[in-house]
Amino acid sequence: MATLASHAAEPARYTHWSQAIPKDAVDHIPGEHGLPVVGHTFSLLGGPHEFTRKMQAKYGNIYRVWSFGRWHVSLLGAEANELVLFDREKIFSSEQGWGPVLDQLFPRGLMLIDFDHHRVDRRALSIAFKPGPMRHYAGSLNAGISRRVTEWGAGEMEFYPAIKQLTLDLAAESFIGLPFGPEADRINEAFVYMVQASVAPIRKPLPGTLMRKGVKGREFLVDFFTKETHRRRAEGGGQDMFSQFATAEREDGTLLPVDQVVDHMNFLMMAAHDTITSSATSLVWLLARHPEWQEKLREELRAVTGGEGRDLDYDDLGKVDLTEMAFKEALRLIPPVPSMPRRALKEFEFEGYTVPAGTTVGINPQFVHTMEEHWDDPRSFDPMRFTPDKVKARHKYAWVPFGGGAHMCLGLHFAYMQIKVLMAQLLTRYRIEVADGYQPEWQAWPIPKPKDGLKISLRSL
Repeated sequence: MATLASHAAEPARYTHWSQAIPKDAVDHIPGEHGLPVVGHTFSLLGGPHEFTRKMQAKYGNIYRVWSFGRWHVSLLGAEANELVLFDREKIFSSEQGWGPVLDQLFPRGLMLIDFDHHRVDRRALSIAFKPGPMRHYAGSLNAGISRRVTEWGAGEMEFYPAIKQLTLDLAAESFIGLPFGPEADRINEAFVYMVQASVAPIRKPLPGTLMRKGVKGREFLVDFFTKETHRRRAEGGGQDMFSQFATAEREDGTLLPVDQVVDHMNFLMMAAHDTITSSATSLVWLLARHPEWQEKLREELRAVTGGEGRDLDYDDLGKVDLTEMAFKEALRLIPPVPSMPRRALKEFEFEGYTVPAGTTVGINPQFVHTMEEHWDDPRSFDPMRFTPDKVKARHKYAWVPFGGGAHMCLGLHFAYMQIKVLMAQLLTRYRIEVADGYQPEWQAWPIPKPKDGLKISLRSL
């Protein structure tokens, strides 16, 4: 049972993620250092899910490991997810948890700010996800996805690079209001370099390194978004997401500072297109493996849209229950954010162990999503897990692909909409197939993807 230590707010000793805790501060927590110097860094990079299973079997739902140059304490289970994500006592910093990975490339994005600052900016940015703008995005998504899915045509393809290019183009169009073309391509290239650099082993932007490309990509986008923010404010903006952000007001009626609009736009573009790419790929893979469910979704989508290749209207998004349940099951089995780091700003307790202030901690949705105490036959694909009755009976934090609490993904409804539109345009035109015995190997970091691109065949219906 998770419990919290009871004490007043502690001095702000740890104001930046680079400030290390004493080396012996977590010695009382079960775990191990691993190899000299590097600890378990390579084990986590090479097979994080297998490593977590091994450590949980050995030490239980709380353990420490040395990796990436510091001690990390892992907290496992639905109660751990609730403790960290709901964060009743404002113990856990998302900014300092994600800082070592994202600080050089996506600083001050919505996931990298905390507490009152996060609340104020999140409320201002939420205007971009109100019904009016969302209805506009639905039209753009239907048009862009229909055009691209038609271009794919029947035959063999690698799905991951194709859907990645499509989500990048859709992000440029729906988020920024740019048509497909050279300018959108340049923006997309900058984002690709920034995401790749976030897990680059060399963390300094030295000439010729991936980090250098990522930092240069950020410089390009900061310049582009800064100029565009000023222009859209002067011209009154538009229906795209960037225009909504550029003209967003705080509770006191003031506009967000231009540099903050730019930082939020950079982060949300990254978060949206990469996570949707991963989750769309996992859903397509699972539907190809389970043709009976593919057919159920096809029948549902045809009944709602009226036939092959018809648009899924905004007002009909709530009518495709099986499609949503299948998507949720794909997110359970292959969540696009398999682990979530935080840093404890205050001492707390979990399962009888005191974790000191300053400790880097993390929860693991990928592991919790397949824990037998929360799920029956957890590694099988069964969208019926997400009927209302079963959801109600399950721990609320046993399924957290979008996070939870104050940092729940701001764009989760956009993600549902994009996947539903994609399925409506794809499944009513084609049958998705894979070769007998085909089993792609998935790369776990930074966001799951099949190493071979996911080889599928589209068969015209």
